[in-house]
Amino acid sequence: MKSSLKLYTAEDQARGAFDGGRITEIKPIGFRGEGSKVTRLGPLFYWAWATSHEKSVIALHPHQGFEIISYVIEGEIGHYDTLGGNKTVGTGGLQGMQTGSGVSHEESFEGKTDFFQIWFEPNLREAMQTEPKYWNFYHDDFPLEQYDGITIKTIIGTGSKVKMTADVKMWDIKIESNHEFQLELNEKRYLAVVVISGGGNAENESGSLVLTRTDFLVVETFEKSSVTFTSNSADHLRLSIVEVPVKVDYPLYPNF
Repeated sequence: MKSSLKLYTAEDQARGAFDGGRITEIKPIGFRGEGSKVTRLGPLFYWAWATSHEKSVIALHPHQGFEIISYVIEGEIGHYDTLGGNKTVGTGGLQGMQTGSGVSHEESFEGKTDFFQIWFEPNLREAMQTEPKYWNFYHDDFPLEQYDGITIKTIIGTGSKVKMTADVKMWDIKIESNHEFQLELNEKRYLAVVVISGGGNAENESGSLVLTRTDFLVVETFEKSSVTFTSNSADHLRLSIVEVPVKVDYPLYPNF
């Protein structure tokens, strides 16, 4: 077997809430003990899909070491941090931090907003000796490739302005109805896939799985291989895909 496919439905993912329930979360990758069946994939440490249902705030709180992004699926996020950052980004935009020696930030929402918050782990011993940095990018800042019913937006990777220390690639991919997209993978990599909308299938040499909204798919490669995504939705299949190595050459923080 060149690679494996494992599917985790919404029932396999943890839940969370902020601001008295005005913000709710489903967590494909949660902290240990929260209830997510997946608690890390290599340097991909944490992944939450959060929804602000009304005007709300995630109050000022600290981070250290990790590289953290907030990617807006729909809506708008206001960001304030102790570095002096005070920006707002809308649908398709990204706010991120290399938290380094330490920074605190606050996120605010004027109305309904769907967004991902994802933590990536660099070498923390080295990262915590560096000055923290803040990024702010808008939808039009990201490379976009379109062909034969496929739209590929590169969030992290070749051509993107987002520069990570951790070994990470990330895409926002839309597959039109009755089209397919094949992704080639090197050996010893994880592919973490969240279904944002629509439905379809994921297939490799080991089999095929049905995908629906909020599903979390994990592909692990043992040799060079590929996975094919097919949209069977009347509209389209939209996927958020993160690729990371199975192992890194530095110690990883225990996720608890």
